[in-house]
Amino acid sequence: MTRPACQLYLISPLNVGDNFPAMLEEALSAGPVAAFQFRVKDIDQHEAARLAAPLQEICARHDVAFIVNDSISLAKRIRADGVHLGQEDGDPAEAREILGRDAQIGVTCHNSRHLAMEAAEAGADYVAFGAFFPTTTKEVKHKADLETLEMWSRFTEVPCVAIGGITPENAKAVIDAGADFIAVSGAVWNHPEGAAIAVKAFNALLA
Repeated sequence: MTRPACQLYLISPLNVGDNFPAMLEEALSAGPVAAFQFRVKDIDQHEAARLAAPLQEICARHDVAFIVNDSISLAKRIRADGVHLGQEDGDPAEAREILGRDAQIGVTCHNSRHLAMEAAEAGADYVAFGAFFPTTTKEVKHKADLETLEMWSRFTEVPCVAIGGITPENAKAVIDAGADFIAVSGAVWNHPEGAAIAVKAFNALLA
């Protein structure tokens, strides 16, 4: 079985207002990006939908999948391309029923192949393992190891995403271990030379 080449999956910072739409445009113009995850916290759905609108338009122009974090209802409201669910955010089968057969549904599985198998059997399009490295983007409750990626990519066809503290300096390890996507946030949005430079650095590794 030959798997497609690993691809880049961007996750938004919590603040997606101010000049972030311009930053996203810059990032997506710099090289191939497979998906963008809209991740905001502690705001109501109306405000979330307002903030998502310009970002969704930018992703559509660049043919980048727009994935909503956590909320099936928000994904349905804004007609997102899919939803990413934590272990306590809902059932993939329920998300499929609500969002339709074409939606991309991902599930956080920490470092557990068992959770990943359950997600895949429930209809998830991809599973996410992490965190692989220290990160300041969110509190790390689960540490993942490379063997989980290696075993998953060797024995299953469902794509897997590696997440957590991934930078251009350490990404090669998870790519070589079999990740189908590398999910990155701070390493792009906080890059001292700008998001475009970071995207180019990641894509140089993925080429």
